[in-house]
Amino acid sequence: MLRAVAGGWAVLLSALLWRLAAAGNPDLPTAVNITWSSINFKTILQWQPKPSGYFYTVEINGMTSDTKRKCILTAETECDVTDVLRNVKETYTAHILSVTSSGMDNFEEPPFAVSEQFTPYNQTVLGKPEIKNYTQKGSKLNVVFQDPLTPYTFPNGSFQSIRDIFQHDLEYKLYYWKDQSSGKKDTRTKSHAFEVNVDSTKNYCFYIQGIIPSRREDRNGQESVVVCTSVGRNILDEYGAEVFIIIAVIAIAIFTLAIVLSVILCKRKKAKAAREKEPLNGV
Repeated sequence: MLRAVAGGWAVLLSALLWRLAAAGNPDLPTAVNITWSSINFKTILQWQPKPSGYFYTVEINGMTSDTKRKCILTAETECDVTDVLRNVKETYTAHILSVTSSGMDNFEEPPFAVSEQFTPYNQTVLGKPEIKNYTQKGSKLNVVFQDPLTPYTFPNGSFQSIRDIFQHDLEYKLYYWKDQSSGKKDTRTKSHAFEVNVDSTKNYCFYIQGIIPSRREDRNGQESVVVCTSVGRNILDEYGAEVFIIIAVIAIAIFTLAIVLSVILCKRKKAKAAREKEPLNGV
């Protein structure tokens, strides 16, 4: 009986001490400027300021899922929360707790800041597609590309692509134009390839961009690298008309110099001939 009473008092005393510890930290700074940064579903939570004398712990709260803790007692101001956002259509908020190392499990909730809501499916940025192959044969330009990969994997360990997640919501747009020209054309596809009609006598440049048409914001993804074909490329295509202007100017200068030198040499020959005849005239 005495042991039970003593045990009860110990629990109450411990609870009181934890409460006092929590109550002693109401003035800890809380996080500000909280932002979500997400590309291809790899999501980083960032905030300010750098902590001094305290730590941060991140809690991710879903609308229909349990709270999960990440980056416990961190002195950093960013946290990779990708693995706790696997339900990409869920809407999440982040609570960034300001804590001391001893007050992590207080009965009183430590001071915290709340982020804006974030839904990965609607807000992650589409990364750059990778152009795998392209050919320009006659009047046909064919481009084959690859979807960006996500950090999420299938049961066999292979990485899911953004197409595996977005499926029919995902489209790609090809922007293409004649080399040395500023006029762009574009076309769309839901496959991994484009085929467009082009002028067989011209080279073309192009890039690809992923699109989610159903989104209201962040519809357009990052642009791939720009690639140009080189079929039938000549000096004019390669360097433009400027090089021919320069060559023409140089040729004219050389021709003019040659004429000037010829005239000078001719005059010198005549003068020399005249000087050689002068003694004979004086005899």
